Amino acid sequence: MVESRWRAAGRAVLRVLAVWAVSALTMLVLAAILPDFRLQSAGGDSVTRTALSAAWGAGAFGLLSVLVWPLIVRALLLVPAIVLGLLVFVLNGGVLLTALWLVPDGRGEAAPETAVVVAAVMSAVASATNTALVVGDDTAYRRRLRRLAARRRGSAPPDTRTAGTVFLQLDGVGHDVFRRAVAAHRPLMETVARWYDGGNGSGTHRLTPWRTDWSSQTGASQLGILHGSNEDVPAFRWYEKETGEVMVCNRPSSAAELQRRAVARTGYGGLLAGDGAGRGNLFSGGAGQLALVLSVAGRRDRHTRSRAGYFAYFSDPANATRTFVSFVAEVLRETGQSLRARVRDDRPRVKRGGLYPFVRAFATVVERDVVVAAVMGDVLAGRAAVYADLVGYDEVAHHSGPHSRDSAQVLTRLDRSIKLISEVVAHAPRPYRIVLLSDHGQSPGPAFADLYGISLQDLVRAGCGLPLRRRRRSGILPADDAQDEAAPVGAEARGAARAALGRREKQPRPGRRSRRSEPVVLASGNLGLVSFPDVPGRMSREEIDRRHPALLRTLAEHPGVGFVLVHSERHGAVVLGAGRAEHRLEQGESTGRDPLAPFGPGAAAAVLRTSRFTNAADIMINSACDPETGEVHAFEAQIGSHGGLGGEQNRAFLFAPLELPAPVRDGQELVGAEQVHRVLRGWLRRTDGPQVPLPGPGAPAERVG
Repeated sequence: MVESRWRAAGRAVLRVLAVWAVSALTMLVLAAILPDFRLQSAGGDSVTRTALSAAWGAGAFGLLSVLVWPLIVRALLLVPAIVLGLLVFVLNGGVLLTALWLVPDGRGEAAPETAVVVAAVMSAVASATNTALVVGDDTAYRRRLRRLAARRRGSAPPDTRTAGTVFLQLDGVGHDVFRRAVAAHRPLMETVARWYDGGNGSGTHRLTPWRTDWSSQTGASQLGILHGSNEDVPAFRWYEKETGEVMVCNRPSSAAELQRRAVARTGYGGLLAGDGAGRGNLFSGGAGQLALVLSVAGRRDRHTRSRAGYFAYFSDPANATRTFVSFVAEVLRETGQSLRARVRDDRPRVKRGGLYPFVRAFATVVERDVVVAAVMGDVLAGRAAVYADLVGYDEVAHHSGPHSRDSAQVLTRLDRSIKLISEVVAHAPRPYRIVLLSDHGQSPGPAFADLYGISLQDLVRAGCGLPLRRRRRSGILPADDAQDEAAPVGAEARGAARAALGRREKQPRPGRRSRRSEPVVLASGNLGLVSFPDVPGRMSREEIDRRHPALLRTLAEHPGVGFVLVHSERHGAVVLGAGRAEHRLEQGESTGRDPLAPFGPGAAAAVLRTSRFTNAADIMINSACDPETGEVHAFEAQIGSHGGLGGEQNRAFLFAPLELPAPVRDGQELVGAEQVHRVLRGWLRRTDGPQVPLPGPGAPAERVG
């Protein structure tokens, strides 16, 4: 025992000396090539003296990085996360200048801007050297990964007798896209492909499709998966008549309220209650360890700072350097891909300028890196259940299409993240099962306004006899034109980016009020919602016809509309289609061609369930769907969309180890996020998971990990 400790200490000393030597050599090289950086006196020095100055400076820089750097970053924890990431470079340059000041006889000197570059390069080189040296030493490698992920102190020791579970949500990756990515001859996701059991007994994981609710979007799906109920969530955004507010799932206040309602409805904390961790999600799932969770982003006390995960990541300057380089590369990659799409005149196409390249880079690089590092820390801490959302594919597919080359590249990079997490599992204090799943898919197709030259809001206004807005006419729908529908593109990623920046919530405007209030028109992918604020409760079909005789026919007969849901005083929920077709859901009766037929089996049940929600809009509109191609038409500026019915957006997946019970029996179908929750909860119970009753009043606040 004593001998092994001495050996470990000896190896640690040798690693420190090796990193010191490489850092000093790096400093010498930089001093030789950078004009504003020197390690000699004004009259020049011998090679030996210069090398000693480099060694002194490198040692001082390394020591300050270890002792001072974590304190600096912790002091800046309340700074917006993205700002913190940029400040890392400036502050790291300041640490280097301090180290050079400590070099004897004033031999170390650098211009401030040069110091930033030198510090970034030295941090990256030192980190890479240390990682290379410890990768063969299990004990040191485990300690290194723990430090990079900033494991929280004070957590109870894990129960190493039972297996933990890591749930990785691949946001927006549909079942068909995932299956092609792992079952192809040359798979896009090589690591996951090795796990896939395609029926030949060669893999370790089973692939199961599941059908989403009508509201096929992250808010409804993840709320149901994590909290067991997505009741009364009709869309990604909707107007609530009781409060006069627009609820949007990616706003922290809305996410917090939806979580509160779900907990009150189910009576327990959620899937992760107890020794669980939530990373990068919209909702907490009752986890005790939270980072980058939107439902707590509005809280400001020290126990619930949702941006603390950024501290855990940026406390290592090498992480900031690596992520910054990848961030810039992603911005350039998106710029190049967008330019190629314009040169080729790809159709359909949406504008991808403005802030979008930076939002994409945030989702595919910054958030991915921080979430993956946090999951690694959770695994090494031995937490019983971890649920993390990786949003990169969803963000890119909205703008490039779910089957595009751009989106395929994101799948490959997600596979690398999964591989990294799986490698860390080998160093965990307990065995782990890795479960992959998605919250919905995406359906391709040209945007409604791009194809028909009129937005959903203008179509509704025309049906009401109201004047239309002035709009710019072009073959491509600008993203800004969706703002009146409160439908910014890439909603999930934009919400996370706003939280990271510490920006206040943007309150969507429900519209101008007049004596006869104008309708509020909102969009959620290819699902549209129309509400009349001056009418309390659900406005009936009969009242709509009395007030706006042409509205329902205008909508139902439009070629870009698949069906319209209204509530009739006589028949209850009624679906309207072209040619005066109707489907009375309560009675199960249809006249004419069934408007729900193109949307497949289960569509009637999904629409009927939503029609009973208190927050269902007065009129709910689903775009048309081509049953052969699965194309739909988003009411937002998107060419890959989800939120309603039609195509691949309604087919999500579960990818779980074969040792876990099959989610459904042969011939059955897994339907709805709430049923997925029951499956996952059952799996956790089998391994003595963290299911506990909802804490009562006075229970300690959730902690951020």
